[in-house]
Amino acid sequence: MKKYKVAIVGATGAVGREMLRCVIQYHFPFESIKLLASARSAGKTIEQDGLSFVVEELTENSFEGIDVAFWSAGGSISEKFVPYAIKAGCVNIDNTSHFRMDPNVPLVVPECNSEDLKWHKGIIANPNCSTIQMVSALKRLDEEFDIERIIVSTYQAVSGAGVAGMRELNDQTRAIINNEPVVADTLPCASDKKHYQIAYNCIPQIDKFDLANAFSKEEMKMVNETKKIYHKDIKVNATCVRVPVLRGHSESVYIETKKPIDIDKAFDLLAHSTGVELVDDIANQIYPMAIDHIGSEKVYVGRVRKDLDNDHALSMWVVADQLMKGAAYNSVDIGLKMIEMGLL
Repeated sequence: MKKYKVAIVGATGAVGREMLRCVIQYHFPFESIKLLASARSAGKTIEQDGLSFVVEELTENSFEGIDVAFWSAGGSISEKFVPYAIKAGCVNIDNTSHFRMDPNVPLVVPECNSEDLKWHKGIIANPNCSTIQMVSALKRLDEEFDIERIIVSTYQAVSGAGVAGMRELNDQTRAIINNEPVVADTLPCASDKKHYQIAYNCIPQIDKFDLANAFSKEEMKMVNETKKIYHKDIKVNATCVRVPVLRGHSESVYIETKKPIDIDKAFDLLAHSTGVELVDDIANQIYPMAIDHIGSEKVYVGRVRKDLDNDHALSMWVVADQLMKGAAYNSVDIGLKMIEMGLL
């Protein structure tokens, strides 16, 4: 089997570290792995599965001889450096939002639209974490019943806001327990002037609002990315909420379909969907919870039930580790799928 020279950009971040773990543990056939980050991280040593890597500074010349690069260092970094990587002959799998809606860049979840990989021009975009777990769960249902509309409410962990979000939840919880003042300076958006307490609270905002339509950027990502991945003008209405959970996103998903839904068939499709595990035993109070699936590459589905008044509608609960299936694992899985398809 051919082996590949791999680079991971943003290697010191949470997603970058998970990318490294996934490359090794999910047997991406690497010859070498180069870890790239900012100048301030250069020289740091990262250990993974008994292997030791020294972080190098990301520069315009970092990609000479590299076959494939996984990116998770922010959209502005991808915008600046991906063209240099393409020029060097490197295939780039980008986890940032920068290229997602570019019509010349495939937006891929392997179990949903791997055929789109065939027309890549050196860049493949990894979708938003919340979009990935939803479209993965719904793919077989869409094929069978033809989904026309999705209404989704997300319950997103603070790790989606990075290390600062996790630190803020921990610090605020500790302050409340110790009857100390609560400091809020990160959520809902670190760059905003107004911040809210996340401990013992839910914040119905992720990313900035589009004042023209009242939806947040995170919500519009789910709307637009779902249409692109499914190649259909599916109606999507999203409400994205930050909740006091450290890791793992949950979603309440309601669908309306063109064809009437056979609930037994729906359960069978979900039980045999690639990358999806059905966890639904309400008699014994068994259903997916974020805390149970940290570190997993799968999407978990439960609480599946038909609408009481509409034979063309169904509700479900969808859970995934957003750092894994929602980011690092999906990126590496794209690379593995490209190898399988002879595209890398």
